[in-house]
Amino acid sequence: MKELVEVIARALVDNPDQVAVTETVKDDEIVLELTVAPSDMGKVIGKQGRIAKAIRSVIKAAASKEDKKVTVEIQ
Repeated sequence: MKELVEVIARALVDNPDQVAVTETVKDDEIVLELTVAPSDMGKVIGKQGRIAKAIRSVIKAAASKEDKKVTVEIQ
């Protein structure tokens, strides 16, 4: 899951070297924290959060295939 978020985020931003994803496990849930450069924040979130929702949908679909619960947080 972590690699999938990285690949998607790196494709969207102008500074792909500043993309970082940290993975933490809380109970039975995996939390992925996506960090990008401040100038790229708008590109990752998108208008009205559409791109962020799309990223979360893709990750949720991949996670359900593996019977896992994954949450994506953008920082």
